[in-house]
Order: sequence, then C-alpha cells, then structure tokens
Amino acid sequence: MKIGPVDLGDKPVLLAPMEDVTDPSFRFMCKHFGADMMYTEFINADGLIRDAGSSVDKLNIYEYERPIGIQLYGHIIESMVEAARIATEANPDVIDINFGCPVKKIANRGSGSGMMRDVPKMVEMTRRIVDATHLPVTVKTRLGWDDDSKNIVEIAERLQDVGIKAITIHGRTRAQLYTGKADWTLIGEVKKNPRMYIPVIGNGDIEGPLKAKEMFDRYGVDGIMIGRATYGRPWIFAEVKHYLKTGELMKPLTTRQKVDIARMHFERSLEVKGQKTGMLEMRRHFSSYFKGLPHFKEIRLKLLTTLDPEEVTSLLNLIAERYGDYVADESINPSPWAYKED
Repeated sequence: MKIGPVDLGDKPVLLAPMEDVTDPSFRFMCKHFGADMMYTEFINADGLIRDAGSSVDKLNIYEYERPIGIQLYGHIIESMVEAARIATEANPDVIDINFGCPVKKIANRGSGSGMMRDVPKMVEMTRRIVDATHLPVTVKTRLGWDDDSKNIVEIAERLQDVGIKAITIHGRTRAQLYTGKADWTLIGEVKKNPRMYIPVIGNGDIEGPLKAKEMFDRYGVDGIMIGRATYGRPWIFAEVKHYLKTGELMKPLTTRQKVDIARMHFERSLEVKGQKTGMLEMRRHFSSYFKGLPHFKEIRLKLLTTLDPEEVTSLLNLIAERYGDYVADESINPSPWAYKED
C-alpha cells in the first residue's frame, strides 16, 4: 500500500491519532512494536496559526517515527490552508485532515465530523490544502453525520477527485459517537467502488489480531487503523502482524513483561515531557497497563497519585515481583481513563 511516495508494504497496521494519547512517548512504544504508520494528536489550525504553545509542540516529530502524519482540524478554510503550510515545514510524511472527530464542541462548530454536514465546503477545503502542500494529503472521516446521511461513498469519490492520496474511514456516524458496533459494510462499499483507486483504510472496533484479519479478508481494505485497543497495549501491533504472517496467536504477555514495557514508556515520557508533566501523563497509561490484576487497588492508587519517579520505579519492581508470570485478562473493559479517537 502506498500513500503517494510513502510505501507501507502489504496490509499495514496504523496507529490512530488520539488526543492526549498519541504523544511522542506513546508513539515511541507503538513504533517499537511495529506500527507501520503513526499520526500526531490532532492539531487545532487556529491555535497553530496563533503560535499557541500546545499546538506548536504537537508538531515535534522524530526521525525514528517515520513515516508519520500530522493531523489538522478546523472549520475555516483559510486557517486550515495556512496551518497545512506551517505543518509542511515540520517535514512530516503526510498531512492528514480530521473530518471524523465527533466531540460536540468540535463537531458543532463545523470542524471534525461536523464538516460532513457541508460536503461542498469539505471538498473545497481539501482541494485548497492539497494545493498548498507538496506532501501527500489524506483524510480521516466517518460514514456520515447520522443514519439518514451515510454518504461516505460519494464523499470518498469527491475527496479523491480533488487529490487526496488515501482515506481512513471509521465505521460509525457522528451521531453514534463511540456507541454500538462499528459497521464496516460501507467501508467495504468504498473499497469496491470501481472509481476508487486510492488506498482505503478501515478503522473501528479492531480489538485484536483475529478481528484485524477478518476485516482485511471480508472487506478487502488496503490497511487498518487501530485506536482504542492500543491503550495500555501498544504490543497489539506485534500481535496483529504476527498473526497475519503466521496464522498463529502470540503468547500473551506476563505481568513481568508488561512491567518492562511500562518502565520503557515511563522513562521515555520523562525524557520527552519532563518530570512533572511526564509523571502526570503516565497515570492513565499505568492504569491500563495493569488492568485485570487481582488485589491491585492499593498499588494502583499509589501509581496514580505519586509524583516521585523513584517511587514509581519501586512500585514497578514490586508489581514484577508480586505478579511475575501472571497473565491478566486483556478483554476486561478499559480503564476510566478511556479516551476518544480523533
């Protein structure tokens, strides 16, 4: 599968952009386990133009992350075009447009999936961004605004016609948010459309290697994108790729192995964000790395409250010593730190 000149190989597995999750330390972990392509957290076009620190910081990418895309969102065409020019200077491999975020404060302003209520504007914005950068432009979107407007087949054609190089489709409408099951039927219809020649990437409810293979086989997508299932489980990329290659499931990780992964992530977070921010942002990850461990409440509470890196190290050592080869049930519901995909 190619996105312009970016060759991702056969049946690539991509990391979805997720606000407050896909920062450089988490991307480091996902790349370590074989993510074929990753994206930054989404970046507000207006904030980028105003040189707002939080937006500008998200432009920071590392050579080892390649290929990587910078994702932008906004509802004003001129602002999105200017943001695309600024993002191009950061030298990513791809510029991605967020037409999929369903969060109320974003969608109701006409950004994210809100753009699906104004398809002509959506197409014109995309055309202008394609013209503003030499980089491949991609789009992440949904099936439609609601059940009465599942117009993704038409939208995909029109966005392709103005120059995008790939489209990622989340199998829900904006009205669904993250409820119910993702419907891949229309994703398959986009892929089967004889007018479509760009890669079609499917997204939604891929929680493990069996589902990943099923989506490839049933719907013929060129790639898959995994979001929420990576949370507390960045090794899912290795699991999926191993199964696609061998037809066999990887052996589940022991708690001791997960401690080693959490420690690597923790060290990278401190390196990238500094001690205070790195400590705070790791809390949501610690809660997910060790979900399913019995009699874990006391240790979890300490992990989620301490601001002392040495105490975290001691707690990780304690977890490895106490739980060792124990294999937790990864099917347990996500932690209360659950997030939403962009």
